Amino acid sequence: MGAFQTRSGLKFTIVILIDDTLLSTEIFDRRFCCDLKACKGACCVEGESGAPLEEEEIGEVEKAFEVIKDRLKPESLAVIEREGLYTVDSDGDFVTPIVKGKECVYATFDADGTAKCAFEQAHLEGKLEWRKPISCHLYPIRLTALKDLTAVNYHRWPICDGALTCGAGLNLSVLRFSKDALVRKFGQPWYDAACEAEGQWNEAQSQRNQGGEISSES
Repeated sequence: MGAFQTRSGLKFTIVILIDDTLLSTEIFDRRFCCDLKACKGACCVEGESGAPLEEEEIGEVEKAFEVIKDRLKPESLAVIEREGLYTVDSDGDFVTPIVKGKECVYATFDADGTAKCAFEQAHLEGKLEWRKPISCHLYPIRLTALKDLTAVNYHRWPICDGALTCGAGLNLSVLRFSKDALVRKFGQPWYDAACEAEGQWNEAQSQRNQGGEISSES
């Protein structure tokens, strides 16, 4: 979905230009809705490094730490004491520290083992204005900085297969699922334009499928 194969075997992916972003149409085609009962917050635990942080988020992490530190595990606090509130990864990007190569230091765990974000929990309780790193809020959308544009792509991760099933049942596209995060990042006018593009894309897909001129690759 979002990628196509012509009769000659040529494959290509469709992107849509909205302001200074290139939006992959996979964000329209894929169905997604987080299912914590299925994944138990695995995105807070799995991965090779912590959550990416934008430079302007460093100050937010520093301010929020005093609010959320009592929620954190002793192991997490020990890592923060040793490495700091954030680190720099091999690509030179700011990220949250992780515990023993696994969970983010800012992860908390329910009695059943479900991981949740300490920042987000405090936000939902009205104790923090800032919600959590935008990279986490946007997932499964990933942003890639290009020379003059930002690529907005869908990221597939096997730990989120339950979210694909849940999203399919609700018929909820990645774009619609990620509304709050996208509005937070790009603003309401951008999101409205993306929704309009999604509607036009879906209509074009319907007409194309009826015509049988080109087949979608799943």
